[in-house]
Amino acid sequence: MPDFIYLASQSPRRRQLLEQLGVRHELLLPNVDGDEAEDTEAIEVVLPGEAPTAYVERVTGLKLDAAVARRTRRGLPDAPILCSDTTVALGRTIYGKPDDAEHAARMLAELAGHEHRVLTAVALQVGGKRLAALSVSRVTFAAMTPAQIDAYVATGEPLGKAGAYGIQGRAAAYVEHLAGSYSGIMGLPMFETTQLLRAAGFAL
Repeated sequence: MPDFIYLASQSPRRRQLLEQLGVRHELLLPNVDGDEAEDTEAIEVVLPGEAPTAYVERVTGLKLDAAVARRTRRGLPDAPILCSDTTVALGRTIYGKPDDAEHAARMLAELAGHEHRVLTAVALQVGGKRLAALSVSRVTFAAMTPAQIDAYVATGEPLGKAGAYGIQGRAAAYVEHLAGSYSGIMGLPMFETTQLLRAAGFAL
């Protein structure tokens, strides 16, 4: 049975959720400068006409491919590698991480007063085998005034988050209804992740 996994994510929320499961993990992060710099943003580009589910599963797979290559390149010990990606979708429109505060405000104005989906794909590489799962949740936002949106954006919380909000932060004040996985909306669905880890031999 493996005694630890690699987590290929910079998200502190994913680390926190893995710790909640009691899974020992080490970070396996991309190089951002030097000779081995990795273009992580290129992976997240949406293809023309791509559906949200296809997008989030494809991006997670590409991130895991990059992490597997990174582990090999660095000569690190063999262990399962966990990767995850979250996106927000209103209909077929994909809402990734906002470019800046103005973009975040525009996203929130479109999500306010509507139900949207939060899709989180999880993938685990165990030797030559890849296990994958998808969590889909539905979130209904209350209507928000421009002043409320601006005040929330000013906190800085929306930046770096899919859909320009963090469910575990101040945005919770505007969530009228939620159906699905709270941890999935945070970025790592506990149920699906546990199923993958158990399949890989972890006793959870």
